[in-house]
Amino acid sequence: MIRVGLGYDSHRFEDGRKLVLGGVEFPGERGLKGHSDADVLVHAVIDALLGAAGLGDIGGHFPDTDPKFKDADSMALLQSVVAELEAGGWKIGNIDATLICERPKIASRKAEMIASLEAVLKCPASIKGKTNEKMDDIGAGLGIAAMCVALIER
Repeated sequence: MIRVGLGYDSHRFEDGRKLVLGGVEFPGERGLKGHSDADVLVHAVIDALLGAAGLGDIGGHFPDTDPKFKDADSMALLQSVVAELEAGGWKIGNIDATLICERPKIASRKAEMIASLEAVLKCPASIKGKTNEKMDDIGAGLGIAAMCVALIER
C-alpha cells in the first residue's frame, strides 16, 4: 500500500529567538515564534508524514498546551514520528518540501538541511526555496511558511 500526505506550517518572526530550518540553525537571522523551536520546515514534514499514515496532525501529538514541548527540538519530534511510523510497518519513500520566505535565502544551506532531514527520515528529501514576490505577510517579510509532500509505503 502506498499513501501520500501533505503538510503545511507557518510562523511569524519573533525577536530574541534563533532561526532553525530543517534542523539547521541560521545565525544572525530572526527566529520564529512558536511553542517549540518553531522549525516550520520540520513541522510541515511531520504533518505530511502523520497525514499519510492517518495518524492525525502535529498538534494532536505535540500540543502547544503541554509544557514538556516548550522549546522542544523539532528534529527530536520528527524522530519520534519516524519511530511511530516504523512501528506501524510504514517505510518513508521520500519527502518533497518547499520553504516560502523572503529571507533567509536558503540556497547556501540547502544541502545541510537535506542531510539533516535524510539522516532522520532514512529516505531521499528535496527542499526548494521560494519567495512570495512581496505579496501578503510572508512577502512583507513577517514570517515563513513551509509545505511538504510525503510518500510512505508498507
